[in-house]
Amino acid sequence: MTDDCIFCKIVAGEIPAEIVHESDTTVAFRDMSPQAPTHVLVIPRSHYPNAAALAAGEPATAAHLFDAARAIAEQAGLDKGYRLVLNTGEDAHQTVFHVHMHLLGGRPMGWPPG
Repeated sequence: MTDDCIFCKIVAGEIPAEIVHESDTTVAFRDMSPQAPTHVLVIPRSHYPNAAALAAGEPATAAHLFDAARAIAEQAGLDKGYRLVLNTGEDAHQTVFHVHMHLLGGRPMGWPPG
């Protein structure tokens, strides 16, 4: 845990969040500024600044993020599709430097995304 990380504080229960899924390695909660009818952030319990660092440090946990997203999408009835987004670094518009996957669904997604 990093003392100044908002997502570490959510994992620790110090900051409230609408938790929709938990496992030994992941926590998922609704985004406070949703960009789609379903907008959930899936994070590892352990702190890594970005997706590349998580893949290098805990590759199994990186896979768990995708498994959690699949379970959440299934529970939410997103059978027509959904989008998974991992922003890595400032140029990709990562604003919280605790790796997190955005699960977006419930509406048609445009392309290109950025």
